[in-house]
Amino acid sequence: MTAVELRKLALRPRTWVSVGLLCALPVVVAAFLATSELAPRPGQGPAFLSAVLGNGQLYPAAALGIIVPVFLPVAVCVVAGDAVAGEAQAGTLRYLLVRPVGRTRLLVAKLVAVLAFTLGAVVAVAVVSLVAGTQLLGTRPDALGTTTASLSGTSLSPGELLVRTLMVMAYVSVSMLGVAALALLLSTLVDSPLVAALGGLALLVASTVLVGLDAASAVHELLPTRYWLAWVDLFRDPVLWTDVRRGVLVQLGWAGILLAAAWAAFTTRDVTS
Repeated sequence: MTAVELRKLALRPRTWVSVGLLCALPVVVAAFLATSELAPRPGQGPAFLSAVLGNGQLYPAAALGIIVPVFLPVAVCVVAGDAVAGEAQAGTLRYLLVRPVGRTRLLVAKLVAVLAFTLGAVVAVAVVSLVAGTQLLGTRPDALGTTTASLSGTSLSPGELLVRTLMVMAYVSVSMLGVAALALLLSTLVDSPLVAALGGLALLVASTVLVGLDAASAVHELLPTRYWLAWVDLFRDPVLWTDVRRGVLVQLGWAGILLAAAWAAFTTRDVTS
């Protein structure tokens, strides 16, 4: 069942269009940074942006930071919202459930497909951004083969830079769990993929608004978007793990609650479509 869902995901043109658009945005930004005079010179401006302009090998992390606030969550919500509701809208859901696969197994397969899309999109953006960054922004290692990549001003070896970039990729993937789980939950409750996707985006918008609202400070630590940009701390020396750990725990908490609700809803739902 999982292999079937992954194959369906891979064969849908929408999947590749979404990934292509996610990859295109960082390339366009890199082109503007390389050709315009708007960006600060290396060594000036925000520390991480300055480091990126000085070494394109850092650009994958910056590119992921570009797509995290809006573009990646939108793509994930569309895929998760379509997971079950798309089958219901097409009239194929009850035929799937006629097979002796079980609703839990089907839901797990749908979840794995959503996670595979998220991880695949993150990897694709990182790889494309590495090529774009090194070609358009260049690389400027020092005589020892290191590059000043730490926000603390210290140098990281190419191996250390790779490890930290991989950690950013993992963290960004985990950061999508909250909106993906809500969109999947709604996908089990409604027959419209659009409604399910918009529900996931509603959580994104509400969380973003509340994070910037002082009156909601009491719940800031629990909001799913609160720690989305904590990946920056992975480029400090030493790494500041506090917000990174909190971000992972918040996402796991949201995912656990929402996925449990999705399982309860789907396994008890009277499917007529």
